Amino acid sequence: LKFRLAGYPRKHNEGRVEVFYNDEWGTICDDDFTLANAHVLCRHLGFVAATGWAHSAKYGKGVGRIWLDNVNCAGGEKSIGDCKHRGWGNSDCSHEEDAGVICKDERIPGFKDSNVIEVRKLLARVGRWCCPGSRRASCQEPCRGAALPWGSPAWPQSSLNTGRAGCGSGLLSPCRLFTERQQLNYRLHSVSCTGTEVHLSMCAFEFYQGNTSAACGAGMPAVVSCVPGPLFATGNAHKKKQRQQQQGQPRIRLKGGAKVGEGRVEVLKSSEWGTICDDRWNLLSASVVCRELGFGSAKEALTGARMGQGMGPIHMNEVQCLGTEKSLWSCPFKNITQEDCKHTEDAAVRCNIPYMGYENLIRLSGGRSRFEGRVEVAVGAGDGDKLRWGLVCGEGWGTLEAMVACRQLGLGFANHGLQETWYWDASNVTEMVLSGVKCAGHEMSLSHCQHHGTSLNCRNTGTRFAAGVICSETASDLLLHAPLVQETAYIEDRPLHMLYCAAEENCLSSSARLANWPYGHRRLLRFSSQIHNNGRADFRPKAGRHSWVWHECH
Repeated sequence: LKFRLAGYPRKHNEGRVEVFYNDEWGTICDDDFTLANAHVLCRHLGFVAATGWAHSAKYGKGVGRIWLDNVNCAGGEKSIGDCKHRGWGNSDCSHEEDAGVICKDERIPGFKDSNVIEVRKLLARVGRWCCPGSRRASCQEPCRGAALPWGSPAWPQSSLNTGRAGCGSGLLSPCRLFTERQQLNYRLHSVSCTGTEVHLSMCAFEFYQGNTSAACGAGMPAVVSCVPGPLFATGNAHKKKQRQQQQGQPRIRLKGGAKVGEGRVEVLKSSEWGTICDDRWNLLSASVVCRELGFGSAKEALTGARMGQGMGPIHMNEVQCLGTEKSLWSCPFKNITQEDCKHTEDAAVRCNIPYMGYENLIRLSGGRSRFEGRVEVAVGAGDGDKLRWGLVCGEGWGTLEAMVACRQLGLGFANHGLQETWYWDASNVTEMVLSGVKCAGHEMSLSHCQHHGTSLNCRNTGTRFAAGVICSETASDLLLHAPLVQETAYIEDRPLHMLYCAAEENCLSSSARLANWPYGHRRLLRFSSQIHNNGRADFRPKAGRHSWVWHECH
């Protein structure tokens, strides 16, 4: 059975449920529908669970057959076909009763389809697959999820084709990894990759049967050592990469993502940034983008402006990478025409990145939910001292600093950066340990921002003046249609007796209060405008992001 989410308006993890049965797409009736049914459907679609369901064709009426009616699942079934129902095609419903589901926006580890592969850990343990005479293409795959640029493993040559582990000088010594293996229970052998796969599970391999501890007699545990991308490098290598980036402007970037390694793909052409149309967008092309930016392979190729709509031109369409390219510009693609694509089809990616552990050095306290609270940071880890928690001085704390804090916490975007948090006084942590924090907004951790270091300088050291944040998983993005303002702007003289409403709404300059009302006139700059919400969240409190499109100014 195949399932899909359809309808409009909707987000990627919600929609009308459609099932492909007997070579025909159809819908499911909402009679007797339950959350347990939604759980089964969401898991089949690759999401961990359902958060709700919708009745009465909330996402629009479907077409074709209504395949299922009176579905009754216990919640643990592997497929909706295993649940009780009236029988395929036996229904007394109309399409006004089409059921929909709302799934939790979290993928099941190991879930794969043409555009998604979700992997929480590359391997349960490094060294659990046999590497007899391994080739470089096979051994590079595990590194893909650990920010391996261009897919080139830092594997000492002596360990590739010999019977003993090489002890080269890698970032993680293969010798050390080998000696740390106490109980070797091999699961895989004869792993054969071409080098373009985005994950090891997509390579050809064989499972060991029977006694796995006695397997791999002709080989040894496979180990890898990965080269970090520029964002994750340290020391001289990082500085060298920074100098290289300053010399030549990058031609690709990610925008609109809340986390490192995710966002809408934008490319630079003729000194102008533009987006990519999602036609034929897949994991191979997305992985080329990720590796070009110094991340690992792609774990998701996103379509339908899932990371928000871009502005300006759309530079590329139908990108078809082989997976071996070092740059997206080396892949075959079509030039765009105005009729081909709109920004509602902007392509985006989620990349595999190395685990850095930054979220363990920050926490929130006192908030009403896990998305808000006073910021507490851990210091002392670098000197071998025991970690101690402390507060951040609120002086100079703003949205850019809150963006970094929310990103480090893994809580998405910043709604507010607060300089006073007396109303969140619920922790026994009272010591200020960080002051003068000034972030550019792109950093992965507050420790990467400018700050006073050990020389604290905070005028107000009380806990009420500690920094706080309010984070949000999604964000609205309100954009002014600037060309329309330029095209429609004009000067007009208006009598004062026609401007009472404008004065009440504070739309006139302060000098209007001194005018001789209702006599005389005011000279006004008038224009029409549109404000579009191209983001991923509703613009509250008026309406949802799909229905709230634009507003005319007077």
